[in-house]
Amino acid sequence: MKGFLVALSLFLALVTTAQLRQGVNLTGKITDAATGSPLVGASVYFTDARVGATTDQEGVYTLRNVPSGHHLLEITFAGYTTIVEHIDITENQERNFSLFPAVVENQGVTVTGVTSATSTRKAPIPVTLIRKSQLMENASTNLIDAIAKQPGISQVSTGPAISKPVIRGLGYNRVVVVNDGMRQEGQQWGDEHGIEIDEASVSRVEILKGPASLIYGSDALAGVINFITNTPVAEGVLKGNVYSSYQTNNGQWGLHGDMAGNQNGFNWNAYGSYKSAKDYQNKWDGRVLNSRFNERNFGGYVGVNKSWGFSHLIFSSFNQKVGLVEGERDDQTGKFLVNAGSPLERIATDADLNSRDLLIPHQHVQHYKLMSDNSFRLGKSRLRLNLGYQDNLRKEFGNPEDPSETELAFDLKTATYNVQWRLPEITNWETALGINGMYQNNENKGVEAIIPDYNLFDIGGFVYTQRDVQKTTISAGLRFDNRSINGLQMMEGTNVKFSSFSKDFANVTGSVGVSYHPTDKVNLKANFSRGFRAPTLSELAANGAHEGTNRYEYGSRDLKSERSLQGDLGVDLDYEHISLAVNLFYNRLNDFIFYRRLASALGGDSTLIVDGEELQAFQYSQQNAKLYGAELNVDFHPHPLDWLHFENTLSLLRGRFSDALDGSNNLPMIPANRWISELRAQYTKSHKTLRNFYFRVELDKTFKQNNPFTGYNTETATSGYVLLNSGVGTDIHAHGKTLFSFHFTANNITDVAYQSHLNRLKYTDVNNATGRIGVYNTGRNFSFKVNVPLNFK
Repeated sequence: MKGFLVALSLFLALVTTAQLRQGVNLTGKITDAATGSPLVGASVYFTDARVGATTDQEGVYTLRNVPSGHHLLEITFAGYTTIVEHIDITENQERNFSLFPAVVENQGVTVTGVTSATSTRKAPIPVTLIRKSQLMENASTNLIDAIAKQPGISQVSTGPAISKPVIRGLGYNRVVVVNDGMRQEGQQWGDEHGIEIDEASVSRVEILKGPASLIYGSDALAGVINFITNTPVAEGVLKGNVYSSYQTNNGQWGLHGDMAGNQNGFNWNAYGSYKSAKDYQNKWDGRVLNSRFNERNFGGYVGVNKSWGFSHLIFSSFNQKVGLVEGERDDQTGKFLVNAGSPLERIATDADLNSRDLLIPHQHVQHYKLMSDNSFRLGKSRLRLNLGYQDNLRKEFGNPEDPSETELAFDLKTATYNVQWRLPEITNWETALGINGMYQNNENKGVEAIIPDYNLFDIGGFVYTQRDVQKTTISAGLRFDNRSINGLQMMEGTNVKFSSFSKDFANVTGSVGVSYHPTDKVNLKANFSRGFRAPTLSELAANGAHEGTNRYEYGSRDLKSERSLQGDLGVDLDYEHISLAVNLFYNRLNDFIFYRRLASALGGDSTLIVDGEELQAFQYSQQNAKLYGAELNVDFHPHPLDWLHFENTLSLLRGRFSDALDGSNNLPMIPANRWISELRAQYTKSHKTLRNFYFRVELDKTFKQNNPFTGYNTETATSGYVLLNSGVGTDIHAHGKTLFSFHFTANNITDVAYQSHLNRLKYTDVNNATGRIGVYNTGRNFSFKVNVPLNFK
């Protein structure tokens, strides 16, 4: 499969490069609307065509060999409002643009959840854009942690290295993660399986909230997170970055380098990263034993952009080793135990707690990706072809007496395909047809197995259309999917541990939405959609002890597909002194799948003894449910003090079962309500040496979660907490160039000891010396980041 993708990309590049059809050139000037002065370094980018340029010292840009036809143009410059404009290009032309100084940079382009690029203003569903500069301003220990402060977004965490995204209370396989156009397929069904994407390589994040099964099929029930790493630089440019970071709490340091070039349409990018951390600490646990990790990643792409479109071959390697926190303690002292429950058990020493060497248990995750991403102009239409292959290797080591023994090992191979045909525009209707899906094969290669070997095949077809009618954008779509799963028989000695089975899941999904913008300052949105999710293999057929989750899991073959009906309402207001965004949603979930503790025949919880360790038994079940909530964002920026912002974000969420289970009707794994208040001062041109200077102070208030799923003793309530954070940063300029950028962040300044409701370490061992249950989150942490841009002629 990998050789086929390479050969296909080379063939497509050779064939299409041979075409004699000439592209269209677009040139113009970008200026400050108030002063008329040129804006040097402004970005001009065609999202669909993957063609861009930056302005020179005179504010002039030039784009060559742009495929003729209809495009969405995005013009950005730090400190100015983004311009997003639909244009038709059939011949060489000159277009000048003027940008206004930004009070709130709330315009952008999204390619997530739709068939072609569209502005967030016209998208009927809530979309959040996060740029590289925003990622640099915050301290994070992994990629999901970096975006978890966005409204409606949270994370299930198992220590600092492992986080899983949660959108409006739904996570795991209900969130589709996309990387450069290809859905990410790892072991996302498990609690301790993170996202295998290099954090430092990401240049842009797009978050779509709400069912997106229309475009991505099963698993996009909660929404989609699109991470973009590879974007062609401007024609004739060779540039890169060297980036380093350090965090004081766990001694985490990282180093990243990248380089990109573009000459005569041939473009490329390459990056490499290294990250290492020892155990994190807080004031009640001290250092949390075995929360250490390290990563070694690299990737990039090679491609060609011509008048006919583009063809890119993208590759990446993610390599992470991470300790798994068990949290078991000595009964007398309350100190953490090394090799707990084995003949090698002992109390952890200071040397153990300050080491970066992984202890037992730990896991080794490798994820390799290869993708051929292509777009071709066919007359007035456009054909998009995306073929990908990825291999996810995950090994878990849990035997202290034989550290090299691989207890669990999964080898998950996935081939994805996506073909989209964007039809010529007819009476302002933009329509696209598509077929996409995947083939997946999983093999167990460890001494134990908790799910069987299996094969999976997905196929789905859809139609999506959108039309602008004066000040209104209407969009609608329909999709049919079929997923086939074949579980294979597996023996454990002379006994059958997994019997063979076959299941098929078919569903019809659809959506209809409208975005109405009566003025430039007001935008109203409404959307109604139906989504679905087929059960995962673990939900259908799990049968085994899961070291990373400290439980024994049972699947259920009778599970049905989850189906959702969701309505969204939104309003965006942008005035001189205030910006306001309000989003309301209601999601009705039929046959919601969850795991619960298994009751024993004698009453109480069912437990099993596996290798001398007592494990709680869990089983997957289904029940109808509903989710509803709101997200509010208010930004005060009193004119003429446009550099001063007082921003408040409130995320409210409630999840309930239709009928109570064991006395509780609350959904499990629902994040607590959250309010983030930030006072920020930002100067884009504060000094001839200092540019883009900012200073911010933030209060992060998480309310008490009084509505846990207490059925079968699954969850407990979680206390609320308030974190004080701050940050400062700037670009250092000299001779018209950025020498380097510096960012300093202080998180949890008052060193609050707290537990997030979605922190899985909350349910680890009791500390008999203090009476506290579980492990707490990270304490006070200071972060330093330095980025040095490299530019060559």
